[in-house]
Amino acid sequence: MRELQLQLFFLKQTQLLFLCLSYICKKQTLQKEIIIQAALNTIAIETKSIEGLADGINDVFASAVELIHQNKGRVVISGIGKSAIIAQKIVATLNSTGTPSLFLHAADAIHGDLGMLQPDDIAIVISKSGESAEIKVLVPFIKGFGNKLIALCGSEQSFLATQADFFINCSVDEEACPNNLAPTSSTTAQLVMGDAIAVSLLKLKGFQPSDFAKYHPGGALGKRLYMKVRDLSSMNAKPQVLSDADIKETILEITQKRLGACAVVNSEGQLEGIVTDGDIRRMLEKYENWLSLKACDIMNSQPKSIEETELAVNALEKMRSNNISQLIVLNEGKYAGIIHLHDLIREGII
Repeated sequence: MRELQLQLFFLKQTQLLFLCLSYICKKQTLQKEIIIQAALNTIAIETKSIEGLADGINDVFASAVELIHQNKGRVVISGIGKSAIIAQKIVATLNSTGTPSLFLHAADAIHGDLGMLQPDDIAIVISKSGESAEIKVLVPFIKGFGNKLIALCGSEQSFLATQADFFINCSVDEEACPNNLAPTSSTTAQLVMGDAIAVSLLKLKGFQPSDFAKYHPGGALGKRLYMKVRDLSSMNAKPQVLSDADIKETILEITQKRLGACAVVNSEGQLEGIVTDGDIRRMLEKYENWLSLKACDIMNSQPKSIEETELAVNALEKMRSNNISQLIVLNEGKYAGIIHLHDLIREGII
């Protein structure tokens, strides 16, 4: 009897545990479904909002961009709340693409920071409603100073839109927030419109990668835009042997200079070819008696090369396209050294 009671007890406990685990699994599955659906809805709503911005790209938009392009002053961008954060990003984008810009917080502006607004500056004020108290105080001062005002706003009938010289429509049908309250679609729309202005200005300026490099000298991006082959190859040894050098001398030169290859030159120092680690391995596979061979017997007489004045990123592309790890570096056609894939990795260009 005691044994039967124990069996029934354990059976009930097992059933209870199974039910608990089943409930937990169902709850976790439901939570994942809620998360995924919310994320997909956000993307769908914001995508629709961005598509709707196309209606705001019109003659007024073009005139505003032309005004900024022709202006000799700076662009001062202001906003409050989330719009202020978007304003800071647009300022950063404009500065990085050659349009001098400043961020002016709307609340700070009316407490002394308006002094940064100079006569030749153009003001851009960003607001979803265009009716914020700080905006209503700020706008008359901007107008009073005589500065041109561009409004990035979600309401054409708002105070900001009616006071602006140029109204750029950033309205959205709904926020991605399920309560239609938290700025989501509206701030995305502001951000995209700011990018549209920046890229339009970039086109008008004829902005080139070399110009971009001036404003991005730091980090991997800057190095890709300005670092030259000679900046890297000049830090390396310059391995070379004469064309009649024996195999031992060639191997020692490759080993000592640690670049996986050495140039083969004639008695006048002119480049004739290259011997790589791979050439040494192929030689060992092909020849039984290789001690009598010379560098010229195993070299590649048509080595891949690059001029030292080219960008280092071009060396990377040439290595990738030819599936090699080093290039001969030339100075007006003459042997100047070797650049290795490791040099590019070390500098963060890859």
